[in-house]
Amino acid sequence: MKDKAFSHSGDYTSILEHPRAFDAIIYGGLIVGILDGLFAFIYYGQVLEIPTIRVFQSVASGLLGQAAFEGGMRTFLIGIVLHFVVALCIAVVYYAISLKLPILIRQPVICGLIYGVLSYLGMNYAVIPLSAVGPRKFSLPVFLTAIIAHALLVGLPLGLLAKWSAKANKRSVLA
Repeated sequence: MKDKAFSHSGDYTSILEHPRAFDAIIYGGLIVGILDGLFAFIYYGQVLEIPTIRVFQSVASGLLGQAAFEGGMRTFLIGIVLHFVVALCIAVVYYAISLKLPILIRQPVICGLIYGVLSYLGMNYAVIPLSAVGPRKFSLPVFLTAIIAHALLVGLPLGLLAKWSAKANKRSVLA
């Protein structure tokens, strides 16, 4: 007898295509937070020569405004915490969408890359302009570098992790 708790249709098919929430959200958020944070340190800190402390103070400025740049190590740490909160939120959204659109699991590379681009556009053209930072000046080199980085370091890992988690979920359900 099939357990109807697995899906509305009474079969196992839909649950087999879903990643586990913990994997997709917690691991996904941590991986994305680390990879995107490393990108920020390397690109903004080393390539653009922005002082390291200011990289994450700029994240805190979304909440605190310009005061974040005067807060020293405290606002640097607040920025790191906020960076990981945002990374977890981005992972939550990917997970939630994957429950409704299983193509995100079946085609993790292309869907992940697209999601990374969309997450960058959403953050930079919806969230940040509405934050205490407000609209920022556009720079084509920064835009192109950041959009590629988000495709590869945000979306792609989430897609691949969701696929891996869905396979692990399938094995545990069928075991």
